[in-house]
Amino acid sequence: MVRVVDKLLLFLYSIAIGAASIGLFCLGVRWIPEETVVDGVRNLYGDEQWIQITATAVGVVLFLISLRLFYVSVKRSNGSTPSIDQRNEFGDVRISMETVENLALKAASRHRGLKDLRARIRVTDAGLDIVIRTVVEGDSSIPTLTEEIQRSVKGHIEEITGIPVAGVSVFVANVVQAPAFKSRVE
Repeated sequence: MVRVVDKLLLFLYSIAIGAASIGLFCLGVRWIPEETVVDGVRNLYGDEQWIQITATAVGVVLFLISLRLFYVSVKRSNGSTPSIDQRNEFGDVRISMETVENLALKAASRHRGLKDLRARIRVTDAGLDIVIRTVVEGDSSIPTLTEEIQRSVKGHIEEITGIPVAGVSVFVANVVQAPAFKSRVE
């Protein structure tokens, strides 16, 4: 939510500064006569007190937006890459989530008849929760195939990383027919 607000503030700030810079440029090269601007402001407000109040309010708002954007630009991020941290007798071990995703995809891709594999990893108290999304080719048994995928992904991740896997969910997005190859005899 904060990032959306920051983007909105940046957008509004850019529009305000852009409009002000275009106006100042037009005044600077005398495309807009100075008297026209002064007369327009006087006609709009009619009283110098409103000009002063409006200028102060706009100045304060732009300054607050500037402070917020400055803070966002200099604050440190929460970390570089999401990872799973483990401690053993020799020290700390960090395994990136991308590594675990790649290991899950590697284990799942060993099975024939799968296309468009994707993996999503979530860390829970019980261990890793892995979701594999795939498209299945041909008329293979989906329950048998998904059970094999679950078993191989769980075993591969636990063997390679040493991190317990709480569950492996397989989502079959679609079933497509494998292309039939016709042999040509000449």
